Amino acid sequence: MIALIRLLVAILASPFKSRSRLEAENAALRQQLIILRRKLGGRARLTNTDRWFFVQLYRWFPSVLRGITTIRPETLLRWHRAGFRRYWRWKSRGRVGRPQVGAELRALLRQMSAENPLWGAPRIHGELLKLGFEVSQSTVAKYMVRRRGPPSQGWRAFLANHAPHLAEMDLFVIPTIGFDMLYAFVIVRLDRRALVWIGVTRHPTAEWVARQITEAFPWSEAPRYLIRDRDGVFGPIVRRRLRAMGIRDKPIAPASPWQNAFAERLIGSIRREYLDHLIVLGEAHLRRLLRSYADYYNEVRTHRALNKDAPISRAVQRIGAIKSRKSLGGLHHHYVRM
Repeated sequence: MIALIRLLVAILASPFKSRSRLEAENAALRQQLIILRRKLGGRARLTNTDRWFFVQLYRWFPSVLRGITTIRPETLLRWHRAGFRRYWRWKSRGRVGRPQVGAELRALLRQMSAENPLWGAPRIHGELLKLGFEVSQSTVAKYMVRRRGPPSQGWRAFLANHAPHLAEMDLFVIPTIGFDMLYAFVIVRLDRRALVWIGVTRHPTAEWVARQITEAFPWSEAPRYLIRDRDGVFGPIVRRRLRAMGIRDKPIAPASPWQNAFAERLIGSIRREYLDHLIVLGEAHLRRLLRSYADYYNEVRTHRALNKDAPISRAVQRIGAIKSRKSLGGLHHHYVRM
């Protein structure tokens, strides 16, 4: 009964509708009949052409929504919005505007930002311009490493800035073939781990240590601070000599050899790499051995802390045949190109 009433109302209202509107509704009804004829498995299958037809019809005549029964109005609106998004995505595709930043440039930018915490976007932007990169400062700011707090240097940079002004000294004992005890005195600079002085004596005294320090450092090359342990041999005479040379005395805490780590590590290397494999005959023999090791240590031996370089930097050789040369009587070898 309700359907019959609706039909009568539609027949009576049809003369008052515009011709274009009636044609739109008829077109919508015909398209729905076509879809229903393709009905498979109990569900109507709509193609992209069907969707485009309904969307365009809705754009021209929004009132046709009341005559469409195969799809819901919200579905039609969803198709329309999806088409709108795709259209403007195609419209605003990357044909103009700023060029994309390559992965290599982004990696370099982040490396600069991480290695230079005190640099801002203008400083990094200037470096990139000098390297031939055409990039805006706003792009540099976008890809910089984000930090939580204010910029600060790392421990590696802090130590590297202070190492040229620091040196360490220490004494160690070596037994001889006759079971005598000899004392070796070493001084090492912290910036290049260079072994700058080795002395040997049977009876270390404060006067002897003060003389060794004077001979080790020219007046113009003395370090600002000299780190030592609390051995009794470093008495008032040594401290006065350091003060006269403009060197500040820095004794470590009692029973804390790790605070004199560079000198302790040097002494351990001398023992493990050389003296533990030899029998010392006497004072003159030990002096010659330690001088040979100092030459090997400073000029040949590579150090991890120096990026696998020697304290006295070795040049990289790329051309020539490789030859092996003995060091320290054959305990070690080094290799050169001839």
